[in-house]
Amino acid sequence: MKSRTDPRHAARRLALASIFCWLFSEQNKEECQILSKELLDHEEVDNKLSDFIIDGVKINLDNIDKIIENAAPEWPLDKISKVDLVVLRIAVFEIVYGKKAPIKVAIDESVELAKEFGNDTSHKFVNGVLGTIVDQLENKQ
Repeated sequence: MKSRTDPRHAARRLALASIFCWLFSEQNKEECQILSKELLDHEEVDNKLSDFIIDGVKINLDNIDKIIENAAPEWPLDKISKVDLVVLRIAVFEIVYGKKAPIKVAIDESVELAKEFGNDTSHKFVNGVLGTIVDQLENKQ
């Protein structure tokens, strides 16, 4: 598992908690970030990365969801665990739109988040869906 003291991993944890909060509650993005920072209690966070991911997911949400739906057609979005869905959204943003981290890093980080926040099989599901997405992207080139 990634170290909780790694600022980039901490940024992804913060992004996950913040996105989960604003997608599934009435609070706005800023309130969710403040709440998430308090709950996760990180000393060092790459705030630029966290903001980049949160804003990127928000801006590209519809396209990100289409990519997930195409990669996992047997799993409608409303049937995917909410945590797994947010983890996938972060990874798809990083792989397709963000392009600040290598694909393998984005996948590894997402699998680690799924292990930490998801259920016993979340990491396998996330890894499988992301593998399909990467294969689809490579076949388009």
